[in-house]
Amino acid sequence: MLLPPRISLAFLPTPVQKITYRDYPFLIKRDDLTGMETSGNKIRKLEYILADAMAEKADTIFTTGGEQSNHARATVAACRSLGLDVKLFLWGEQKDVVTGNIFIDRFLGADIKYLSYEEFLTADEIMKAEADELAAEGKKVYIVPEGGSSSEGVTGYIRFWDELEQQTTLSEIDEVYVAAGSGGTVSGLLIGAAMKDIQVKINAVSVLYSPEVLEGKVRHILENFIIKYAPELKLPDHQLEIIGGYSAEGYKQISGEKIEVLKDLAMKTGIILDPVYTGKAFFAFQDRCIAAAEKKNVLFLHTGGLFGVFEKNREYLQL
Repeated sequence: MLLPPRISLAFLPTPVQKITYRDYPFLIKRDDLTGMETSGNKIRKLEYILADAMAEKADTIFTTGGEQSNHARATVAACRSLGLDVKLFLWGEQKDVVTGNIFIDRFLGADIKYLSYEEFLTADEIMKAEADELAAEGKKVYIVPEGGSSSEGVTGYIRFWDELEQQTTLSEIDEVYVAAGSGGTVSGLLIGAAMKDIQVKINAVSVLYSPEVLEGKVRHILENFIIKYAPELKLPDHQLEIIGGYSAEGYKQISGEKIEVLKDLAMKTGIILDPVYTGKAFFAFQDRCIAAAEKKNVLFLHTGGLFGVFEKNREYLQL
């Protein structure tokens, strides 16, 4: 199987730590340590996405996400390192005082167009229309979908298993817990596991979409990848569980109950989880496994998001 080309942008391999929290031992894969400005899971995807963009002679990158999008921030930083222009189409409103990811986006000089939620749902069409306008002016725009969830992007988490295989015994991992937004990371994990015949359950904690919508997105990504790169690949359906109900307060919000758990985890391990992705995924893990005393060999995938904590500093401190 011929996978997409890669350019080196992430600091790999990221470490695996053995953690015991509330007498429950588990592994945590620290993909929050893939870089600083580019920290988190998105830079694994961008290594393949931006390689494809440069092969297509693109000079400008468009992408989309929420106002505090980790993907958008990583894209801006990566583009600056490669000499590419970048424009973000973000769900949110312009503010005079900014913090977290959006501060870094603005400091690095990203061109930003703010979208309403309704516009955000059609961001691909909005980006395509503007890209067509720039093409008429001689610019070459490469559009990166939400979360970097493209056939090229998922390759970062296909090859994730090669790295993990050098760090631990894969047969001793029963389940993986990971936050899921646009579905790209989950899709890559599923493809990589199928390619290496790794029998591990992937628990995807949906933080934005309903389980049904996220399942549709994952299937779309998988189908596109298989058509483009792996027509003979068969994916086992039983390895994926999409878990809903842990973001009832809203994608951009986090409940006090969850913050209490994250504070307790931080005090006992020194690991800080963000309010949108890893925080909710960890809360699901502790609810379903730790609090329920369901003893399993779990790998928790820390996909980053530290900058998002600063946007919620009041909520994190008001315990």
